[in-house]
Amino acid sequence: MATVELRFSAQPEHVRTARLVAAAVARRAGVDEAVLDEVRLAVGEACSRAVGLHRSSGITAPVRVLLTEEEKQFSIEVGDEAPRSVPGGQASDAPGASDDLDAEGEDDMGLAVISGLVDDVEVTADQSGGLIRMTWPITPATLPS
Repeated sequence: MATVELRFSAQPEHVRTARLVAAAVARRAGVDEAVLDEVRLAVGEACSRAVGLHRSSGITAPVRVLLTEEEKQFSIEVGDEAPRSVPGGQASDAPGASDDLDAEGEDDMGLAVISGLVDDVEVTADQSGGLIRMTWPITPATLPS
């Protein structure tokens, strides 16, 4: 299992780098060429979302991107450290945290875009942050005869 880990400061200009790295690693892992644009767009959306959450919450920790090649699949995890309210719990008291409906709507829109691009996506969030895990099948490399 090959893994690449990328961490970058929550600045919008770093999202492009994350997209390029994700596409290059996905290509090398064997993700179908026709799907690479979807990988690039989904990673860009997930990273932009994480950057926005960090910036609006005043978090200085880096955004984490983990790219993992397994036997039959390639996965990308984008993690943030923006606290979320937990069902039955209290809303976040983090500095700059917003309960603004516009921010929530943008968050929902970003997740909808990701879900439209990726067939296998998991989104989790709690008081310590959130994680978006996206998975694509890989085509086994054929060995020359």
